[in-house]
Amino acid sequence: MYIQRTIDKELILWSKQKSLKPLMIRGARQIGKSSSIKNLGKQFQYFIEINFDEDARFLQLFKNNYSVVEICQQIEVFVNIPIVEGQTLLFLDEVQLCPEAIALLRYFYEKKPNLHVIAAGSLLEFALAQVPTIGVGRIRSLFMYPFSYQEFLLANGEEKLMVQIAKANIQHPLPTLIHQKCIDYLKKFLLIGGMPEAVSEYVQTKNLLRVQQVLDDLIISLQTEFAKYKARVPSSNIQQIFKSAIAQMGGKFVYSHQQIQLNNGQAKEALNLLSLAGLVYSVYHTACNGIPLGAGINEKKRKVILFDTGIYQRLLGLNLSEVLLANDVQFVNKGKLAELHVGLELIKNNFTYQMPELFYWHREQKSSNAEVDYVIQQQEKIIPIEVKSSTQGSMQSLYLFLLEKNIQKGIRTSLENFGSVGSIDIYPLYAIGEANKF
Repeated sequence: MYIQRTIDKELILWSKQKSLKPLMIRGARQIGKSSSIKNLGKQFQYFIEINFDEDARFLQLFKNNYSVVEICQQIEVFVNIPIVEGQTLLFLDEVQLCPEAIALLRYFYEKKPNLHVIAAGSLLEFALAQVPTIGVGRIRSLFMYPFSYQEFLLANGEEKLMVQIAKANIQHPLPTLIHQKCIDYLKKFLLIGGMPEAVSEYVQTKNLLRVQQVLDDLIISLQTEFAKYKARVPSSNIQQIFKSAIAQMGGKFVYSHQQIQLNNGQAKEALNLLSLAGLVYSVYHTACNGIPLGAGINEKKRKVILFDTGIYQRLLGLNLSEVLLANDVQFVNKGKLAELHVGLELIKNNFTYQMPELFYWHREQKSSNAEVDYVIQQQEKIIPIEVKSSTQGSMQSLYLFLLEKNIQKGIRTSLENFGSVGSIDIYPLYAIGEANKF
């Protein structure tokens, strides 16, 4: 059963362009890249999937220095499916196993500009580091992530609820009953996460225990692959940093954490590998003195967030029965779930064609210590976002930031309905992905 994804629209738009750049789908493993591409293949008269993991003969084909035209001719004969520009979708799956195929993508654009070519694979970022050049301006990257909250609603047949959220704003909040329904779905989404297999299991069975079993299987699979990240880096080093990232969620990441028995160089390398694999994202401190925000970062100060709330809560070992019995505030406060959710929703809804970037602001002073959870840029505006797990809470840091940086508006996201308090606009946690409204 294929569940519709937001990326489907982007893939359709790409397929209708007149002069096509080969598309490279990038993201963590098991997030649904192949399924979305195969779904797109239904729109074509001919669909060819070359899986370098399942059939090593294709590896040799791309290693033999054939031209793009010669490669297409041989593929046609081998699979007995015609390659016709404008009518055939050629899908190169598990392409990370064949760096030569990645290097050749640029020539598809030059020699067969009307042929639809998509490449994808797990641990693709590692392979890209081995390719001298992939052809600047000749290949388009599309970044994919686990399900967002909106996609989760769509998977559960809640199209009307999605429409209501999209229509709501600070002047027109949602009716109380609908607002509570959104929170109920948010609680489920934080438990289940956005991994397609977990979402599919819930959609089909509505059984959270079975979903937890799926998450356990996914965790074992992800950790087993640590050994593939880099031959000279022990998987135990990566495991240490992975566990430490979970333990340090929501705070400044420090390499001297009690769970890390590595020197700084080893720890940084392991963290970088986890980032390349798409399992963690860095949230860098920025001075916020102007745009772009990335120009003012301090690379020594960063937070690290995991790529999925479902995986995260499972790794925390949260007691499912206790969590389900907890009230809304207690639930979203578990292990910094609210802050993690907000960071992931900002990424999923705003970084389709570029590498994800997240920032926060922190002022460390003896008399005035202040922190804003996330800071985003919209055109020429800087917008601070403070995450509150409840419907209450001081906003001293947010007000201090607005005053110090001479910024007119801030965002508070919590379990509250849409609204505002002075210069602070309030967005519910379930609607934080609607950043275009800010």
